[in-house]
Parts: sequence; C-alpha cells; structure tokens
Amino acid sequence: MIAILITAKCCGVYFVQKKGAGENEKKILQVTQFIDSLMGDSSIPKNVKKALSDAKAKLVAPGDPVFRASSAIYTLESVSEDINLPMHARTQIWNIVSTLETIKGG
Repeated sequence: MIAILITAKCCGVYFVQKKGAGENEKKILQVTQFIDSLMGDSSIPKNVKKALSDAKAKLVAPGDPVFRASSAIYTLESVSEDINLPMHARTQIWNIVSTLETIKGG
C-alpha cells in the first residue's frame, strides 16, 4: 500500500505525492519560486523567459519528482548557453539546474 498526501493547491492543480517525498517537493517549490523571480527580470530575453515558463510548467505538473526535475533540467540547459543571456541570469539558471540535480528517486 502506498500512502499519498495532498500537499498543496497551485494554479488550480492539487499536488499529490508519496509520503516521505517531501524533501524533493520542497526543492521543487524553492526552484519554482526562484524561476518566478527570474521571470520578473527585465534584462532576460523573451526566449529565455519562455524556457523558464516551460520548465516551471514541467515542475508543477503531477508525476514523479525525478522525472519532472529531469525534464526541467533539459529545458534549462538548452537556454543556459544563449549568447544574449546576461551573466547574472546564466549563473542563476546554473544554480537552478544544480538544485534540480540533487532531487533523488525514492
């Protein structure tokens, strides 16, 4: 028997997770908040903001946290090499990717 826990409601979506997977969800929540702050930066190009938005959508989707994190990493790594990306934003994206890489399967 798998115990599940409804943790939060965001954007009309209820998050359901396996009990004990709270640490991964905390990291994902932290990353989504960081993505929100980056999206408010006016120096970031539109294509990078689109990739940040796509990565956030993948993170808040229901499913396995490891799979969601991997999908977001794939999206963010492609834009981290953008020539028009300011250095401070590039560093923040690398920090996001580093945090996502620490999410482990249970």
